[in-house]
Amino acid sequence: MQCYKNGQLIDSIPLLDRAFHYGDGCFTTARIFQDRFELKQLHFARLTLACQRLNLDADLSLIDTALAQLQQQHFTLNGTLKIVISRGEGDRGYSLPLHAADVYVWYYPKVMQAFQPEWIESGVLNHALGLNMPHLVGLKTLNRLEQVVLKQEVDKQGWLEALVSDVQGYIVEGVSSNCFIRINDRWITPELRYNGVHGVMRAKILSRMQQNNIECEQGCVEISDIGRIQSLFFCNALHPMKAVVRFNGRAFEQQPYLDLFETLKLSQIDEYAKAAKLNEK
Repeated sequence: MQCYKNGQLIDSIPLLDRAFHYGDGCFTTARIFQDRFELKQLHFARLTLACQRLNLDADLSLIDTALAQLQQQHFTLNGTLKIVISRGEGDRGYSLPLHAADVYVWYYPKVMQAFQPEWIESGVLNHALGLNMPHLVGLKTLNRLEQVVLKQEVDKQGWLEALVSDVQGYIVEGVSSNCFIRINDRWITPELRYNGVHGVMRAKILSRMQQNNIECEQGCVEISDIGRIQSLFFCNALHPMKAVVRFNGRAFEQQPYLDLFETLKLSQIDEYAKAAKLNEK
C-alpha cells in the first residue's frame, strides 16, 4: 500500500486533519485494471459534486499527479484506489479553515481479473438507515458509522452483502453497494431520495440499461415487497454484479443474471476503445 498527499508520497497524516476529527471530507473507491482507471469520469464527477456541496476547495488534478508517479514505480497498475478529499488541518471547532483541501490517493495493489458475476447468499438486515440532511443525500462523505454498524451485522450472518432498509421501511441499498431488484419481471433500483450513496457503477448500469432498452424504474421498494423479489444483485465500483442466488433461504434462478450481464457487457465496464488512460480525465 502507498499513499500520496497532494502528489507527494507520505507515511503519516497530521494530527489536526479534520478528516480524523469530524469526518470532514469525501471519498471514492475505484478499480485500476491493466493501467486503466475504470469509470474515471464518473468518479471525478462524484468528487466534484461532493466538493461543491461541502465547500471543499480541492485540486483534483493532484490525483493524476499521484497516478503518474505510481506508473513510474510499477510495471502495470492493478488494484484498488481510495481517493480521499479532506478539509485539511484546522483549529478545534467546526468553523472552516481558509485553505485548500488536501487530496489523498491510496493505492492497494492486487491481482485483478476481468469482471464475472459473483454468486452470493443474502438477506435483509435488522438495523435501518436514518434519513440524511437533504444537502448530503447521495454523497460519499467520510462519515460512514452507519455502514460500520451494518457491516458487523452482515458479518455475523455470514453474508457478503445484504439489503438495508431505512427507518421509513423502504429498501435503500446494500452495506457497501447499490442494488437492483426484479419484481414482476421488471427491474427497480431504489431512488435514494432521503439517504444512500449515488454509486458510479449504479449510474453506469442504468446508462447501459437505457442504451439496451431495458426498463429500470428508480422507485420505492418497501420491506413488505421482499417476498415478491424474483432476482437481486448488488453493484459497486469494484464489482458490477454480486448476484444473489439464495435470499432469506429462497433460491433464485441464475439465468436472468447471466442474460443481463451479457446484454449489458459488464465484463468490460469501460469501453476500451474509448477508455481514458490514467493521465487523462
